[in-house]
Amino acid sequence: MKLSEQKKLSILQAAENLFFEQGMENTSMDLVAQEAKVSKRTLYNHFETKDALFHAILLRLQNQLRTGHVITYDPAFPVETQLHAIAQQEAAFLTSVPLLKVARVAFMHMLQQPALAQKLTANKMGCAAFLDEFLRDAVNAESLIIHDIPFAAKQFIYQLKSFIFYPNLYQFDIPDDKEIAMIVEQTVAMFTARYGTTPKTG
Repeated sequence: MKLSEQKKLSILQAAENLFFEQGMENTSMDLVAQEAKVSKRTLYNHFETKDALFHAILLRLQNQLRTGHVITYDPAFPVETQLHAIAQQEAAFLTSVPLLKVARVAFMHMLQQPALAQKLTANKMGCAAFLDEFLRDAVNAESLIIHDIPFAAKQFIYQLKSFIFYPNLYQFDIPDDKEIAMIVEQTVAMFTARYGTTPKTG
């Protein structure tokens, strides 16, 4: 790695830690340069403004999040089993350090820049990147009955977000591993009760 690239990486890592720990508004470019052990001139050569640095950090963190396994529908296995695997993977994603860093760093800034919020929302991450297609294939195989697939996908994801992601983001009522396992099971149970082809009894 070239020296200039090493310095750029040091700047990004320093700014990421500072933004995460004390917020973007409370972090000056001088402090970033000091933390990264580079001159102010070097810092501004790479990033002309704090906003430019902020966007570079978000892009870097988002790239770290695009490592999830894409689960495709397999008619050889029960749809409930496959949805459970998706929900488990999503739960791990929703509690991952990179995602929580993105969310905590970006949250307050997004309130001031609606365009940034729209940009981040448009970048589908986690199971949102493949769930629509999974559900469509399951419907075509007559394993599920869904008339509005995008809406159903949001129901599935937002159920997990509500009980797992937001408590971790805001640091209150954080579920432990046992509670997360229960949330995953109940999410799949509710989803299949609504959209499954087998009548539920009891």
